[in-house]
Order: sequence, then C-alpha cells, then structure tokens
Amino acid sequence: MGLSSADASWNELRLKSDVAGLDRLLAPDWLLTHSDGRVQDKRDYLGELASRGRTNQVILNEDVVVRGYGNTAVVTGVSVQSGVSQGTPWSGRFRFTRVWVLVDNSWKMVSSHSSRISSPPDSSNAAVR
Repeated sequence: MGLSSADASWNELRLKSDVAGLDRLLAPDWLLTHSDGRVQDKRDYLGELASRGRTNQVILNEDVVVRGYGNTAVVTGVSVQSGVSQGTPWSGRFRFTRVWVLVDNSWKMVSSHSSRISSPPDSSNAAVR
C-alpha cells in the first residue's frame, strides 16, 4: 500500500471503528496528541474505539500535503470532523500532522497530532479604529 492510500485508510478505518485494521496501520509505539493536549497511546486509543466510547461520524480532509524524507514522510492538512466521545458530541476544524515510517515495505503511522482551528473573530463586535 502506498503512502497516500495508507493515509486515506486512516480516516476510513476510524469512521468504521475498524480496530483490527488500525492495529495493522499503526506502529506499536504510536502516539496521538489530541487538540486539547491529551496524549493517547495505541492500546488506549484502540480500546476506546473498540468499546465505542469514541465514534467518528465525519472526517473530511483539505489541503493535504505529503513530504517524503527517505523512509519517513510527514503529512499535513486540515481535517473537518465530528463525532461522539464518552457520550459528548464534538465537531471542529483541525490542523493535523501525521508522521509515517516505511517498515518492511509497509507504511506505519508513528505519530498524529491535531490542533483545533479557532473560529475567526466576529467582525460585528470588532472595535472600530
């Protein structure tokens, strides 16, 4: 599977809560840094998906850029997402960075990080200068 396919499958597998597929895609020491600063390891994240404590309902990527560095690649972009975590709905636009490493001819994600994109200020409340 090429890098673009592997990266696209990350979103597809999360939408399906396909724990077995994600287990194969993620490196054993994979870490996810959420937009609130919380960090999850692979076991915790996959356990949350398996228990249905977290479900993803929409994941759409925009402005995706892939940069390769030998057997390592960095994928950046914007992701529009919604879902439910521990019974609480959430949604937003996030900037993401994912790091992939080629291991035995297969791309494995080693890290994923997202930062929430804040809404632009309401121009109707802006002070006049």
